[in-house]
Amino acid sequence: MKINANYDQRVLVHSDDLDWVASPMVGVDRRALDRVGGEVARATSIVRYAPGSQFSPHVHTGGEELLVLDGIFEDEHGDFPVGSYIRNPPQSSHTPGSQLGCVIFVKLWQFDLADRIHVRLQTDHMFAVPCRDNPGVAVIPLYSDANEQVSIQTWCANARVSFDVTHGAEILILKGRLTEGGDLLHKHSWLRVPIGGKINAVVGDEDVKLWLKTGHLAQVNRDIKNLNF
Repeated sequence: MKINANYDQRVLVHSDDLDWVASPMVGVDRRALDRVGGEVARATSIVRYAPGSQFSPHVHTGGEELLVLDGIFEDEHGDFPVGSYIRNPPQSSHTPGSQLGCVIFVKLWQFDLADRIHVRLQTDHMFAVPCRDNPGVAVIPLYSDANEQVSIQTWCANARVSFDVTHGAEILILKGRLTEGGDLLHKHSWLRVPIGGKINAVVGDEDVKLWLKTGHLAQVNRDIKNLNF
């Protein structure tokens, strides 16, 4: 299966407009943003757990990165409310579920396979730092290595934000609205900008909060070839 699998193209998906598609586990539904592979896949998705639903125990051979958008996500490592950012590295395992129900943004099979770093952060309890290169931007760093940089950012109302994304970028809007490349992005809109691209955004009349990943697309073609999905 391939969904938005041409990483040389700019892609915009308004995820709230997509239908929910049932996963193999009862009570767990998905909205695919990009995907290469079948049930085991390099994938970016919005996932919804119904109250009381749970996945069976499993190993994340290729790693899992997630951000809690609504409700409380749970596994044997803890309860993770809205704003929680989690990285479960390759070969980690857990039994995820939610007693009250939740919605999460998830990326699978997008790690360096040698990575063994666990990350569990509650971003709503972290302070943003003003960005010197972009006035009106404040940043909460979440993760950084040689391949990628991940952050939660706040872009102030009416700000104009422009920067190069030499090795590609992804944005998920968490709150507010902005225009980029002539398109309107709103809550849960997902934008992928290819290698050599540029972000040119104008924020609406209220602050925008977003998740941003940069740098990671430089290795995507090699990774997909090696995974043989």
